[in-house]
Amino acid sequence: MNPYLNDDLMTLAASVRRFAEARVAPGFLERDRTRVLDRGLMREMGAMGLIAPELPEPLGGQGLGCLAAGVVHEELARADLSMSYVPLLASLNAQILAAHGQPDVARPWLQKMVAGEALCAIALTEPRGGSDAASLRLRIEGDAESYVLNGEKTSISAADQCDIAVVFGRTGTVESGAHGVTAVLVPMDLPGITRSRFDCHGQRAIGRGSLFFDNVRVPLSHRLGDENQGFVQVMQGFDYSRALIGLQVLAVARAALDDAWQYVTQRQAFGKPLSAFQGVSHPLADFDTQVSAARLLCLQALWLKDQGKPHSAEAAMCKWWAPKLAYDCIHQCLLMFGHGGYDRGVMEQRLRDVLGFQIGDGTAQIMKTIIARDRAGRQAVPA
Repeated sequence: MNPYLNDDLMTLAASVRRFAEARVAPGFLERDRTRVLDRGLMREMGAMGLIAPELPEPLGGQGLGCLAAGVVHEELARADLSMSYVPLLASLNAQILAAHGQPDVARPWLQKMVAGEALCAIALTEPRGGSDAASLRLRIEGDAESYVLNGEKTSISAADQCDIAVVFGRTGTVESGAHGVTAVLVPMDLPGITRSRFDCHGQRAIGRGSLFFDNVRVPLSHRLGDENQGFVQVMQGFDYSRALIGLQVLAVARAALDDAWQYVTQRQAFGKPLSAFQGVSHPLADFDTQVSAARLLCLQALWLKDQGKPHSAEAAMCKWWAPKLAYDCIHQCLLMFGHGGYDRGVMEQRLRDVLGFQIGDGTAQIMKTIIARDRAGRQAVPA
């Protein structure tokens, strides 16, 4: 079908789709209503090897590569974007723990994450900002035995459901900007942590909320990377998750297109199927083209990562373009169904779910700055 997916990956995708259609899709609307992530389903996903399959086998993964993770994310997201957040958080955070964590601390958590027995959040955003590292205010102060955390993180995915979190805080001066930030792995059952849950528009099963830290003590061994270099080191992992996010939202758009094409060929108006009218079929053909092209870009970014080649610009392209395209595409598909699409159901939930990715994990403006710096050089694009 394309140069990035070989027979083995296509077979993997087919297997995951069968599981997603049988086990994930049936609870799609109910999980949105109850706002509860299905832990039993998480464990099933883990047992099937669908969580962080790119991790090396000694760390609990299968060593299948990032493209394999991509096809898994696609098929799960097609059934339920919120449930596909489980492997998304695992792929991002497992990469961080594997590269920057102390083995005796990181390995047990990695094994739990891959098995679907633990959910790891990433806590960067604060009330004053997220992408701007210089604005981070959560304090991390060390003594002989521990780091002590004080402050707030907000708009954190799975804030009230996660078992651990990668938390970014300031160990240097405010003037040190990104070079004064340290990352630590924080178990969420430690004394001094409280959490809240927002009433979000979409992705309601995974949810978002705030984390509050009041003199929370974390062992020094839980630091990820070097002190004062956490933002610079750990943020490199976001190139990976941005490409995965692109595949997730495009999978939702593809599912909406499939449903819309089927509907317009069956629904009759003026003695013809709706698809006979160019005002109906041409917009769908337009979005079908763009979704196919954007998917290839996301696969290319993952292929580049598997090859150990630079892919920051490509990942940023995936992150700003795919969520906007997916939202616009699903919006058009919803309109094709008339009031049937506007009623609460699968199509309108798809629209709500993909919208959040235009905000979280890097805005379009930040992504375009990354692309511009890659092409013109950082000195030419300072901000």
